[in-house]
Amino acid sequence: MRPILPLASLLLLLFPACSPDQVEHLSNTKELALEAPNWEVKRIMPKDLLRATAWAGDSLTRTAERELRQVLADKLAAGGVAAALPFCRPTQLPRTDSLAKTLQATLSRVSSRPRNPANQAQLTAAELNPADTARQVARPSQEVFTYQRPLVLNDQLCLRCHGEVGQDIAAADYALIKQQYPQDQATGYQLGQVMGAWRVSLSRSGAAELWTMKTRKIMKPRKPLF
Repeated sequence: MRPILPLASLLLLLFPACSPDQVEHLSNTKELALEAPNWEVKRIMPKDLLRATAWAGDSLTRTAERELRQVLADKLAAGGVAAALPFCRPTQLPRTDSLAKTLQATLSRVSSRPRNPANQAQLTAAELNPADTARQVARPSQEVFTYQRPLVLNDQLCLRCHGEVGQDIAAADYALIKQQYPQDQATGYQLGQVMGAWRVSLSRSGAAELWTMKTRKIMKPRKPLF
């Protein structure tokens, strides 16, 4: 039988393998400690998902308004109402569509006086409130969250297609509008009036992912000293 080495001898044999000059120490332990909470499993409560829905709705509708305003300004300057009319579909604009897919959301624009009959809808009392803070979020089912807020005419450019006929809208332009939208009802508006409402439908997974990303502590990169 082979003799068994004493424990002390075994430790002496292993000690050189653990000498300080051979151990690689982490230089970013502080950053790792700050980053660690980002990977902890956290329970997301229903109120958190509703708050994420409000964030998603605000982001998506504001993006749609900004992109639509820029596109219409460019098209009106280039070719008037004839050039702008085909692009007054914010849900189909590139940046808006891309963001909707990222958020796993569906954006729609509805009105009780629509230009396109497909957008006809009865508005709620909240959607008729022109205040910028008038928005509602809800959870109609386990997997679906909804967001809605008023769509207010707050840009002078919009009057060229939605203002008073003969005053803001030239007769030739209105004839073109009626040619494309025979059932048009979306004229006669003034600045500050509610034209309709934005409505967003968001999946539960989209709300949960947005909440996770928005509440994640992301470290800012350090600036070099020299």
